[in-house]
Amino acid sequence: MNRFFVRETAVKAGNIQITDKEDIKHICKVLRLGIGDKLEVSDSNAFEYLTEIVDIGPAMVTVRILDKQKFAREPQIKVTLYQAVPKQGKMETIIQKSVELGVYSIVPIITARTIVTEKHGIEKKLDRWNRVSAEAVKQCKRGIVPEVKKSLNFNEMLDDLAQYDLVLFPYEDENDASIKDVLRNLKDKKENIAVIIGPEGGFSQEEAQAVVDAGGKSVSLGKTILRTETAGPATLAMIMYELEI
Repeated sequence: MNRFFVRETAVKAGNIQITDKEDIKHICKVLRLGIGDKLEVSDSNAFEYLTEIVDIGPAMVTVRILDKQKFAREPQIKVTLYQAVPKQGKMETIIQKSVELGVYSIVPIITARTIVTEKHGIEKKLDRWNRVSAEAVKQCKRGIVPEVKKSLNFNEMLDDLAQYDLVLFPYEDENDASIKDVLRNLKDKKENIAVIIGPEGGFSQEEAQAVVDAGGKSVSLGKTILRTETAGPATLAMIMYELEI
């Protein structure tokens, strides 16, 4: 069954109003749905609904609420992925797989060895990247659409880290602390977690030390060195396995 996303304000007494032009076009022209057909709708915050179409107009599709439930597939922990922007189209793959694995939000970052360094060029891709996130959500039927946020430079990212309960920093030169040991030895529940992934050339030693000084926990992901497009999703899978499933 197809799933659509609205704001909480679109949920009225017993009805939901779908007003997004692309959603209306998809319902009417692509899916060719009509009165009486059923849809799944998320309020993008806490609840998902089973609904039935009761009215179709050029500017609004109105659906009647048949059932209301708390999100069934949304992780309890919120993991934000700080991903150094890779070259070519790798970012779309990272976004897609990370969304499927439960990421809460994604922040592109620019580091010393990032090949794509112009913020303007990155910002032009945000709309596309957020559409990739939305499509991935519809496939895996999560409750929210994880946001791909505006890019940050390395120092801006460091300033961002204080808001998290845990900052994980997969680093190829880490030989002592494995991510498995760190996650299994946590004494308190961590609700907001940051994961920092470097570019194709990795972090410089100065950057690595700066992340640790800012509270990041350097961890190993295993015996092999993973590509940047693999490291983020792999880390997310490990976190979800240990702390969520």
